[in-house]
Amino acid sequence: MAGNSYGTLFRVTTFGESHGEALGGIIDGCPPGITLNLEAIQAEMQRRKPGQSSIVTQRKEADEVQFLSGLFEGKTTGTPIGFLIPNTNQKSDDYSHIKDSYRPSHADYVYEQKYGIRDYRGGGRSSARETACRVVAGAIAKQVLEGITINAFVSSVGELFINKPYQELDFALTETNPVRCPDPETAAQMEDYIKEIKKQGDTVGGTITCVIQNVPIGLGEPVFDKLHAELGKAMLSINAVKGFEFGSGFCGARMKGSEHNDRYNPDGTTKTNLSGGIQGGISNGMDIYFRVAFKPVATLIQEQEVLTAEGELITQQGKGRHDPCVVPRAVPIVEAMAALVLADFHLRNKTNQ
Repeated sequence: MAGNSYGTLFRVTTFGESHGEALGGIIDGCPPGITLNLEAIQAEMQRRKPGQSSIVTQRKEADEVQFLSGLFEGKTTGTPIGFLIPNTNQKSDDYSHIKDSYRPSHADYVYEQKYGIRDYRGGGRSSARETACRVVAGAIAKQVLEGITINAFVSSVGELFINKPYQELDFALTETNPVRCPDPETAAQMEDYIKEIKKQGDTVGGTITCVIQNVPIGLGEPVFDKLHAELGKAMLSINAVKGFEFGSGFCGARMKGSEHNDRYNPDGTTKTNLSGGIQGGISNGMDIYFRVAFKPVATLIQEQEVLTAEGELITQQGKGRHDPCVVPRAVPIVEAMAALVLADFHLRNKTNQ
């Protein structure tokens, strides 16, 4: 199976399945001599882990990271950083009923068609549990990117949106509620809505907005390795993501050039930032901001039609522990992938000097 690695110079490879013994990864290219804050890494894992509130899956996993290599006396050595995240709360019997059937909008059918075999326990390799590895790597990437701040937050759930620009939000409020929305009034509405959806055995989608500040000018490469292109690839690699837009996004397509152009100030900054902090694929020093769309979780705790291995359509009800809305737990994943992209371009810039 290819496609398990991401990055050019700062490169992460992940392994493991949702119901296997452990998940893990290898980070290659991390510079030597960085004193890693292991508590900060574990704190990022706490933000992503299951069972953290009543509106997420109730699977109980400590998600404690075990570092195997690449560190000595608390500092990176420049050699590959290997790590493990043990799985401790698997309930594989919850998935025995789908052994010979394919759930709609899951990877079940295509995995079996492509590989001739699949791990049906929680989706195996296609499970969003794999993203725990990305959060570890992203937490280390954040520490490589000293001075750059990355703040993601839930900006919508279903039809409920934050009706404020990000400049008016206090990012310190993001972690004060289980939805991870920095607007308290909207967060309360979102939480009530997710709970109601959960009672119905249904799921709902949403969006996450990410704001990256203090980015130096010059990250990104022309043509195929544009900064926004890599951010888009990174975000679209996250489970359940269906869309990505940066800066003015799709709204920009409705505007005239006279409305959309970001006019310069004498110091090279711009009066507006509809470009989203990126020009010609290269960071321009302004805030980078983008939005990521997540579909509703495909597993429903209600009856729906599924396809069997024999080609029959039958009715089946989902079982097990699942998120009614994925976006609250996806916030640290979006931040992690953004950090991986920026750390990679940061190192690429250093090699060009």
